[in-house]
Amino acid sequence: MKAMILQGVSRFAENPAPLVLAEMPGPTPGEGEILIAVSACGVCHTELDEIEGRTPPPAFPVILGHQVVGRVAALGPGARRFRIDDRVGVGWIHSACGICDACRAGNENVCERFRATGRDVNGGYAEFMTVPEAFAYAIPGIFSDAEAAPLLCAGAIGYRALRLAGLRDGQSLGLTGFGASAHLVLQMVRHRFPRTKVFVFARNERERAFALELGAVWAGAIEEAPPVKLHAVIDTTPAWKPVVEALKHLSPGGRLVINAIRKEERDKAELLRLDYPAHLWLEKEIKSVANVARRDISEFLALAAQIRLRPEVQEYPLTDANRALAELKEGKIRGAKVLRAA
Repeated sequence: MKAMILQGVSRFAENPAPLVLAEMPGPTPGEGEILIAVSACGVCHTELDEIEGRTPPPAFPVILGHQVVGRVAALGPGARRFRIDDRVGVGWIHSACGICDACRAGNENVCERFRATGRDVNGGYAEFMTVPEAFAYAIPGIFSDAEAAPLLCAGAIGYRALRLAGLRDGQSLGLTGFGASAHLVLQMVRHRFPRTKVFVFARNERERAFALELGAVWAGAIEEAPPVKLHAVIDTTPAWKPVVEALKHLSPGGRLVINAIRKEERDKAELLRLDYPAHLWLEKEIKSVANVARRDISEFLALAAQIRLRPEVQEYPLTDANRALAELKEGKIRGAKVLRAA
């Protein structure tokens, strides 16, 4: 099979083409696993974190990609949940132990033996991949393959972040950064919390214009102050400065939810500006989002189909993965980027 493989950690500034096209043996599904013929795979900022070493894969070479849509091509021994040619998806959670307290409570996302698709095991930047059938999801028929791909991570992690924000209808919400996840959260909020006003902070005018197009009532730069204090802010950026800025905009008792697996080091000095009275006092909270659980993906796919949520996608052939990642790194974003393997 053809695959875009990562052979080691590097910086985009020094290596703008970190993935290499390779021909390699196709995987064979093991006990309880399914083989997926990949048709589409979303491109996520987490891939940049893997490439640049902020959340490095444990071994190389590795195939990245964790927003995968395809057809069941083969069943491993004991796999009975799906049939050949069923359309399925795979998200960031590839597997968990299933027996620890977290798993038994439905919180596999914090299991100590959590394994991530496209990091701890090979993912979807390839023509085929395998996954335990219990960690695959039926894709609602209203979505194309390209539309479904970002729902499996950008959408599901946004769904979890919105739940952790504790928002009530009519309260104000801020979104810091406006890429794949935030543009889906905004559409979700408009359906689930119709009286809530959404305020967007984004680094460039294109993203701000897109946010207003989708229904935000205000959009400004990261440093700008919104016209009202916010009950909650969801941060989807890879940087520290938006965290500090967002805390200033929270109302008393407000909550900042940080939806990022890692933060880049380039502006870590911004944290030195953290001022207790201005940023944290009056019972403000900070909550991190750690991965996704299976129920996040299942519940979000059902919700997305119910409200007919439509991701904005930019499609690239699999062989253009480096270009898609470079554009993501440079902030050239409108919605979600998706690779087409077939």
